[in-house]
Amino acid sequence: MLTIKNWTLTDRQICDCEMILDGSFYPLDSFMTMEDYDLVLEKMRLRNGELFPIPIVLDVDEDFTQGLKIGDQIILCNKEGFKVCSMNIESIWKPDFQREAIAIYNTDDLTHPGVNYLLQSDCKVYLGGKIKSIAKNVHYDYEKYRMSPKEVKSKIDRLGWKKVIAFQTRNPLHRAHVEMTLRSMNELDANLLLHPVVGLTKVGDIDYYTRVRCYEHIIKKYPKNSALLALLPLAMRMGGPREALLHSIIRKNYGCSHIIIGRDHAGPGTNIDGDPFYGPYEAQDLVKKFEAEIGIKMIPFQFMVYVREYNSYQELESLNPETKYETISGTELRKRLDTGSDIPKWFSYPEVTSELIKSRPPTDKKGLTIFFTGLSGSGKSTLANGLLIKLLEKSGRAITLLDGDIVRTHLSSELGFSKEHRSLNVRRIGFVASEITKHGGIAICAPIAPYQNDRAFNRELISEYGGFIEVFVSTNLEKCEERDAKGLYQLARTGKLKNFTGISDPYEVPKNPDIKINSDGRETPVVLIDRIIKKIIDLGFLRI
Repeated sequence: MLTIKNWTLTDRQICDCEMILDGSFYPLDSFMTMEDYDLVLEKMRLRNGELFPIPIVLDVDEDFTQGLKIGDQIILCNKEGFKVCSMNIESIWKPDFQREAIAIYNTDDLTHPGVNYLLQSDCKVYLGGKIKSIAKNVHYDYEKYRMSPKEVKSKIDRLGWKKVIAFQTRNPLHRAHVEMTLRSMNELDANLLLHPVVGLTKVGDIDYYTRVRCYEHIIKKYPKNSALLALLPLAMRMGGPREALLHSIIRKNYGCSHIIIGRDHAGPGTNIDGDPFYGPYEAQDLVKKFEAEIGIKMIPFQFMVYVREYNSYQELESLNPETKYETISGTELRKRLDTGSDIPKWFSYPEVTSELIKSRPPTDKKGLTIFFTGLSGSGKSTLANGLLIKLLEKSGRAITLLDGDIVRTHLSSELGFSKEHRSLNVRRIGFVASEITKHGGIAICAPIAPYQNDRAFNRELISEYGGFIEVFVSTNLEKCEERDAKGLYQLARTGKLKNFTGISDPYEVPKNPDIKINSDGRETPVVLIDRIIKKIIDLGFLRI
């Protein structure tokens, strides 16, 4: 009897499925085959010649592909196990991730989130093929704003709109954004589709629930029946120019005639050297190049600043160089929220400010994970226990210790010590810590955590909800063996204990820990703990 395999979709893949099935990704109507994938990398074209700039593929692990062959059908399920769609396999291949990173993102720098996903993912095989819906993806939130391209175009027709400007955003909007979009609408005699991304965005972005509440306030600032709010379940790749092109194709599918493209549109920030990944106008230039083919015109984002003399917003480029103006950057806004500082009314609307304050408490009220890593016997547990006591003394916060031995007993008792099981154990610790952090507590974790990928996974997971401080206890192997009361290192050296970190299995030294501590005895634990606490205070997570 033929057994059909089930694959549990990741959050990113769920977004991709929805965008394929509802026509948002048209002309793409499947997960890309190898032929489509290669052409997209090289020419930004599908095999039918249509423009498409970003690979949309189903990435799976090698175990899943065992026994899988071209022509097989698989079932794609959500995390609850419900069937979302079926897929007929047309391609199975192992891609060159380095090639993909350079082609799509123009870099292999791991600080780029798209590159990081490619090079650090455990899913090393791509599948391509048509998918067929089994059950519509159910959303329990903001249902009235979740509209397919067909539904949005139908609404635009009923409203009688002739020109529609799309505004793509993954951030809250403020007065400057409203002023800029209103001017574009007036200049073109057009209406507005406010179309924020509510799929996956950049780690550290404000959660979409807060953002949508802000958008609900913002949409009321436009004249009646002049603007429409709809939500886009896109998993962003932060791909800069190529992603801007994808955004334009998507908005054409939603019935828009124009799209506003910002400076460094969909850029992820700066690289490892502190320089932007993309030039400020690269995205605008690429969209402009293809706007006739796509059938949508590009409107460059006009940077608006507040001029107190006129009590109004003005385009920065049109101002006299001597005119004094005010503005608040995203970094400055986050700093004000983190410190509880005032946000002026000229910058944002009071109701938007209120939503942001509720969603982003000051740094010393945020959840925090302090994640120790180091060899067995390095002193992690001693430092973690001492830090727990000191923080209980000083902070009055809810604090949980997730020590390696404790977790092994209560959370991972069925796991062995293979590479896969150790990774799973560390990621379980990360999940529990993320829940503690999400709800405003402090988690202190002290596993060995030998693998960089697992530590990076936990950092990304936890940073979405609060602070993450990695403490590398760098005590050398000789000192760790000297302290080994249980004789584990000796058993490992004689071959009686397999897969032992530091002897028969590697420990991958952290590349950029937030704190590096040597607990070889030259400094007392009290001194080392005080150093850690000072760092926590310097980062703003503790106020004494």
